[in-house]
Amino acid sequence: MGVTCVSQMPVTEGKSVQQTVEILTRKLELLGAEKQGTFGVDCETYHTAPSTMGNQGQAAKLMYVMHNSEYPLSCFALFENGPCLIADANFDVLMVKLKGFFQNAKGNKIESRGTRYQYCDFLVKIGTVTMGPSARGISVEVEYCPCVIASDCWNLLMEFMQSFMGSHTPGIPSVFSNKHDSIYSPADTMVQYMELFNKIRKQQQVPVAGIR
Repeated sequence: MGVTCVSQMPVTEGKSVQQTVEILTRKLELLGAEKQGTFGVDCETYHTAPSTMGNQGQAAKLMYVMHNSEYPLSCFALFENGPCLIADANFDVLMVKLKGFFQNAKGNKIESRGTRYQYCDFLVKIGTVTMGPSARGISVEVEYCPCVIASDCWNLLMEFMQSFMGSHTPGIPSVFSNKHDSIYSPADTMVQYMELFNKIRKQQQVPVAGIR
């Protein structure tokens, strides 16, 4: 596990999501990157049940339950503006038992699936982000495997991303500001995916089960 940057690649004008993914992967392959299987990240949204909010008219709090194929034995629960809990894979079963406290925002599952590429010390994952049957966007995850301190390798990550993303290279992820000189962890990657998924939801103007 190295330092990872997760970002969104805009769809090329006049092209579809799939055609843009193919353009990106072709650039990677021309660089010399080799396919290393597939990957998947998914996210289910839960909101606090009305019975837990009292009579103060509080806004519902959101929790995101996420899975990543890189960590098949783990499940990640991220609270809105809060901590990330790492649990074992059957945490989903517990969420069913907690439905009096957290309710699933039906029809709001979002996921990214695609191909993994290895290029020297970099691991790259180009994914198609979908909600239901529709492709909503493109995720690009780049991991620099030998390093675990974000500040030590950000410039190198940027330089590599520019080689195939061009002018669409992202800014520094918000999670890096808290991890400047500390060890990067898988939870930091999941926070970036959560932020990416929420950004894509807002772009598509898809409300979270009617809750804002």
